[in-house]
Amino acid sequence: MVGDSKVSRDGAGRRGGADRPGRYAPLARDARFMRLRRRFLRAAVGITVVFFGWYAVYVALSAFARGFMARQVAGPVNVALLLGLLQFASTFLLAWGYVAYARRRLDPLAAELRARRPPSYGNGAAR
Repeated sequence: MVGDSKVSRDGAGRRGGADRPGRYAPLARDARFMRLRRRFLRAAVGITVVFFGWYAVYVALSAFARGFMARQVAGPVNVALLLGLLQFASTFLLAWGYVAYARRRLDPLAAELRARRPPSYGNGAAR
């Protein structure tokens, strides 16, 4: 039952995990927490779609547009090599963008949740 004060035990009679059941249920219903989750999911899904989409384009070009990928750009450097290097650059760019987004939009909200949490949100006193 959510929020009961009984100590959970496994089949051998030992105490269960450190958290009691339902301990964070009030936090999960908090509007600020739901906003934080939505922001995180939107960013994570967006970045994942962009990354895998760009990678799929690179793989498809490598498989089906060999002539284009083999085109020389400068000396021994061809389009495939440049796009491969751009894969690495885009990975770092997406990671940097996520960190900037998290600092600006996620971290302040998480800090607000930590600062304003009621005593029932996991201070360990109610065990």
